[in-house]
Amino acid sequence: MDGLSIFKYQEEIECLKAQCGFDFVGVALVQSAARHFELRWEFVTGNQSDRYRRIVLQTGKGVAGHVFKTGKPFLVEDVEEKLGEKNLFNYPIVVSEGLKSFGAIPLYKYNWVKGVLLIGYRDGKKLTPQEFDEFKEVIGSRFGPFYNREKVKD
Repeated sequence: MDGLSIFKYQEEIECLKAQCGFDFVGVALVQSAARHFELRWEFVTGNQSDRYRRIVLQTGKGVAGHVFKTGKPFLVEDVEEKLGEKNLFNYPIVVSEGLKSFGAIPLYKYNWVKGVLLIGYRDGKKLTPQEFDEFKEVIGSRFGPFYNREKVKD
């Protein structure tokens, strides 16, 4: 993990959850090309179960796959309104954790998306665009070798 221990990543997301009051925080990391760029939720806090461990996503699938493919943040203020009940099977982390509002940002390293950071709420509170923008501003330096920014076009 590029010199940062597993404990450090877990510690960072637990700190984010406590400081910001999110119900769930998770980091999905991209597996090697030999594993067809699969994404797996490696670090989570506030989880309701261990089902996240069985979620394996391909590029473009699920929250992490969408963010990995586009390289752009993804905000859903109201899951029921934006994604709809019939489309939820495409977002297994949202279903397994019961998220009602969430945002996800790409974590870049050397101009390539290497991970996805997901934050979310389960009940009552919605992640607003303003709150999500503020979150994106402060998160940049929190994950050691990872940083959040749009990919530079060559």
